[in-house]
Parts: sequence; C-alpha cells; structure tokens
Amino acid sequence: MPFLPWKNIDTVLLDMDGTLLDLHFDNHFWIDHLPVKLAEKTGRSVEDCRSQMHAHYERVMGTIDWYCLDYWAEQLDMDIMAAKREVQHLIAMRQDTIPFLDALHDSGRDVILLTNAHPNSLSLKVEHTQLDSHIDRLISTHQYGVTKESQQLWQALHADIKFDPARTLFVDDSLPILTSAKTFGIAHLLAVANPDSQLPIRTITEYPAVSDYRHLLDEIRNNPVMAKA
Repeated sequence: MPFLPWKNIDTVLLDMDGTLLDLHFDNHFWIDHLPVKLAEKTGRSVEDCRSQMHAHYERVMGTIDWYCLDYWAEQLDMDIMAAKREVQHLIAMRQDTIPFLDALHDSGRDVILLTNAHPNSLSLKVEHTQLDSHIDRLISTHQYGVTKESQQLWQALHADIKFDPARTLFVDDSLPILTSAKTFGIAHLLAVANPDSQLPIRTITEYPAVSDYRHLLDEIRNNPVMAKA
C-alpha cells in the first residue's frame, strides 16, 4: 500500500479513464471496434485498418488531436460518437471508485476530475456512471486547448482553480502524465497499476502505485482536512 501524507493533502486531482473508470471500454473501442468500423466502411481488411490506425495513433499520441473526437471524425469521415454508443455497454466504473470518492469528499478535500477526454466523451461517460454526483468539478483539458502532457495545461489550470501544488495529490494511470505533473511541481503523485480490468496488474516503480483504492480509505478518513477559516 503506497504511503501518502494525507495531512498535507487538501486537493485531489483525478484522471478519469483508467483511474476512475475501467479503461477496457477505451482500449476496446480504439484497438478493436474502430478498426472494424473502418474496415466495414472501406472494404479493407480489419488487420490493415488496425495497422493504419495504430500508426496514426503513434503520430498524434499525447497531443490534443489524439483525444479529440472531432479530429478523428474528420480524419476517418465517420460519426465517432455513434460508434462509441455501439459499445457503450462497456463503460463501467472501477469497483473501488465510489468508496474512494466518498471518503475523499467526506474528509473535506476538494475533489476535481481532470481528463484529456473530449467533452462529448466525458458527457457520455457521466451519462452512464453519474460520476458527476461524486466530484466537485469536472474539467476537460480541451477547454484549455492543451493536454496534461503539456506544462501549458498545468499553468492554465493553476491560474484557473488556484490550487496549491504543494498540497495537491494527482492520480493518473499514465506515467508520462504523472511526470508532467511532477515537473510542474505537484508534490503528491499516485499511479494506477490496473487501469484495464481485462489486463494484468502492471509493476510500477517510478511512482507510488495502487491497484485498489479501498486500501487507502482508513488513512483518508483518519486525516480529514481541518475546517477552513
């Protein structure tokens, strides 16, 4: 179980896909479902389309385009939201998410979702999970035009919500994004070792890592935020 100095944490910034929601939906959509849709549209083989898509992903990964549904709709000449709704039954909360969010909320901490997901994707997932009822604020990085991989995002977010980096915990399943947050100066970082329920738990050595938030609940509850003056 990772050690986190909860007495020094007032604000918790949380990724969404792979951190609060099971990443299986996204992995299945981008790796399997979308290449099948493209094959149906073009008459090419699924493997050819999957190879093409993988190469395209590699070119734009980490940029706002990678996360932008409008970009992919234009590139593929396809209704991406309609394609997502075909497999929306796979959208699911992690089993440990609600207990974790409720413990954070009850302890008096500010709980903020910070996702690179496109606003339409965020809306679809909120529709299926009611995630918004457990979080103080939902933020898509698209409103800033840059992703969490960029220092510009952290600067814009800090100017917007005035969090104290020294008293903030950031949780994400992406190690490059955690490194970006560390570079900005966020003091407390936590990696998710099992973002996709259908894949093995990863061994992570670069950052403290968790595979079940329920192991953190007692520490969170035993260290509430002192009432603000």
